[in-house]
Amino acid sequence: MSSITWRDERLQDVELAETKGGYIKSLEWVAFVSTGVALRKEMTLQNGGTGSSATSAFSADLHHLTSTATDPQILKIDDIPPQAKPTTTPPPQIPESRDAFYGYPEERTFQHIEEKMWAHRRGSDARSDGAASFAGSMLGHGVAADARVPSPFAEELEEEAEEAAKSAMDGHPPETVLSSELVHLFQSFQRCLELRDKYTRKSCQRLGDNPKDYDGYFQGLEDESADVNGVKPDAGLPPRSSPSDTKQAKRWKVYPSPPPPHWHWTDDKEAVSVDGGYSGSGKEFKFEECDIPGNHGWDFKIDDKGVYQVYEPDQATPAFDIPSIREYFVDLDYILGVISDGPTKSYAFRRLKYLASKFTMYSLLNEFQELADMKRVPHRDFYNLRKVDTHVHHSSSMNQKHLLRFIKSKMKRSPQDVVIFRDSAELTLEQVFQSLKLTAYDLSIDTLDMHAHQDTFHRFDKFNLKYNPIGESRLREIFLKTDNFIKGRYLAEITKEVMTDLEQSKYQNCEWRLSIYGRSPDEWDKLAKWIVNNKLYSHNVRWLIQVPRLYDVYKANGSIKTFEDIVINVFRPLFEVTKDPTTHPELHVFLQRVVGFDTVDDESKAERRIYKKFPYPRVWDTNQSPPYSYWIYYMFANMASLNNWRRLRGFNTFVFRPHCGEAGDTDHLTSAFLTSHSISHGILLRKVPALQYLFYLKQIGIAMSPLSNNALFLTYERNPLPDFFKTGLNVSLSTDDPLQFHFTKEPLLEEYSVAAHIYKLPQSSLAELARNSVIQSGFEMELKRHWIGQEWYLPGAAGNDINKTNVPNIRLSYRHQTLLEELDMICAKNHGHGSAGRRDSHGHGHGMLPTADNVAARAMARH
Repeated sequence: MSSITWRDERLQDVELAETKGGYIKSLEWVAFVSTGVALRKEMTLQNGGTGSSATSAFSADLHHLTSTATDPQILKIDDIPPQAKPTTTPPPQIPESRDAFYGYPEERTFQHIEEKMWAHRRGSDARSDGAASFAGSMLGHGVAADARVPSPFAEELEEEAEEAAKSAMDGHPPETVLSSELVHLFQSFQRCLELRDKYTRKSCQRLGDNPKDYDGYFQGLEDESADVNGVKPDAGLPPRSSPSDTKQAKRWKVYPSPPPPHWHWTDDKEAVSVDGGYSGSGKEFKFEECDIPGNHGWDFKIDDKGVYQVYEPDQATPAFDIPSIREYFVDLDYILGVISDGPTKSYAFRRLKYLASKFTMYSLLNEFQELADMKRVPHRDFYNLRKVDTHVHHSSSMNQKHLLRFIKSKMKRSPQDVVIFRDSAELTLEQVFQSLKLTAYDLSIDTLDMHAHQDTFHRFDKFNLKYNPIGESRLREIFLKTDNFIKGRYLAEITKEVMTDLEQSKYQNCEWRLSIYGRSPDEWDKLAKWIVNNKLYSHNVRWLIQVPRLYDVYKANGSIKTFEDIVINVFRPLFEVTKDPTTHPELHVFLQRVVGFDTVDDESKAERRIYKKFPYPRVWDTNQSPPYSYWIYYMFANMASLNNWRRLRGFNTFVFRPHCGEAGDTDHLTSAFLTSHSISHGILLRKVPALQYLFYLKQIGIAMSPLSNNALFLTYERNPLPDFFKTGLNVSLSTDDPLQFHFTKEPLLEEYSVAAHIYKLPQSSLAELARNSVIQSGFEMELKRHWIGQEWYLPGAAGNDINKTNVPNIRLSYRHQTLLEELDMICAKNHGHGSAGRRDSHGHGHGMLPTADNVAARAMARH
């Protein structure tokens, strides 16, 4: 009697055949799966059997079975005597991982098991000399055994083995069963993404929600595929359509009309033309030519929770569904709980490290191909790429030399201009400087003292004082304010000069921020009249409105009584002009060039929680300013209600782009994740890996200003911009305050230049940053099409036009595919049913966990 025993890699001993006198008596079953896993056999002879005859006889029967069986994967013979049934040895159990990675105890246990396995196999090799030849005879027939042998008495295990065998035969990895902790982690991430989608949808901040996106060709996106930056990465490409076969929306009219595609700046007039002197435009801004619609039948009022609601005629319920403050804080607390969870932070940290390393590998493999692709593009290079300064404050948009030259020219040419009312007397410009004991000759850059040097680091209070020329607030009021004794005439003149510099460069654009403080209800009308009366219109400039969080200052000086006063002063004029534009005609025209709202102040201020439950604005009358998250909600909620009404009327809507993440607490960034279109700064994301991962998954725009951060909060070499860029976050470069941080008349190019040298960014990366800035900006669809491509809103290379952006297609294909894999892993279906990923129409798994088995199987499938 002799027996032939097989041992696979899991140390399972399966008695396959029982021989008598060297002849095979019966064969129970043999499993063959072409996974490339070589099995080892071990034969022992009992009762004097002959090893060579037994081996050859068994091989012959084995070959006969493999050539005649109907199922090439699992072969069975059922007529086995009960006493001949084989015995199996169960494999050693490896502890189940709690997440995607082994912990220290599991790793040590696994190491000990592996050492015992190899020691045992070396002993088997010494006892059996015929193993190699027999295994070779098996592999010679192109057959390999499955590493998991099903039991004949367990149908579930048998079906599982068959499914794994079929997956391996197809070249696809088997689905990985996730631990309950990992399933919960993925579901939490997915819930966070859904919450952001809810808030952007209800506030009309997605592409296609704004009527100015309709240029006669683009007709909007499907609701489930729309996002703030275009089509969702995992939504697939929408079917191509033309204006003739889509729903017709009213085409948005850009006034004054943009210049033709090819133009050259000319200065054929003594005065600066409001449209920059474009030879092809031929139109200046005329307020009389603007269309002013009439009254709308709907009405509005502020509710007891501090949010303006819109009502249809004879209706008592609001027309639009705006998230309540309770719903907002519940959602906020949920996300804060997710990003502070230990396993979630560990998982996100590892994924971010993986993504950054993956981009480094991509760069090493493709940098020369990218350079070759860029060289094949005619005419286009870094200098003639469209760039948008998405974060810059208007009152500091000029450099120091420009402001100094302007002040000197006014002192020499207009010394008798009455510029200020102080101490019950009107003072001329000459008298103001006489009181300061200064002449035009005495002024210099050092005298102005407006550059942020070493003394402003972590001193936001000193930085704010840098807005005062020569340290005098009266000079700031004269030269850098819109609402002053001369009605902002000096600031309008220097603004036109800066606009001229932008128009001469042609390819640089700005989104300047103007302040609405909320101290009085007529601030909007004053600002709008300043813009319209001075004809401050440029094709290179759009506006944002920033609301400083200075409730405590206004409360102390008696300007307001409750927080609701700020809400009313900021938003009531906007609802009035939306209901009836004839009540504020200048404001209606000005708002057509306003793209969004911002909220600014020192984020590092301590926020003391003095209430267990925050009161509504009408009863917030303490001297302490509300926390950041409270400000964010009331800015968002009132803007959302306003947007829905303006969209209904065909007026342009607004987006929310707050200063966020420069300093302060984590909940600042969490509030912005829920409510904002994009943010400015965001450097604190480096300390919150889970939230940074969420920003990556949703591709939320981040306008970063490394030179500004270098002077205030974070040195240049420690700035996370290069890490964010490698990871794949949607980052762009901006200047913040050229007056304080830059030296040239092209501060945006200065920002790009310093980053390129310090961070060693190649030309392809600079081009990608420039493209990101255009996508984040609020310029009209008609202009974006001309700047970066007709279908720029499509994900990946499908939305790229290398002739306009100079970004290689392989770069955007890599970005898109990498993001898609992360989204598929997070948003995989059937998380609770043992699936780690979803498959496309071809059966390919995108969201498989990066285990060793899956990586090896996918590598084998490619070959």
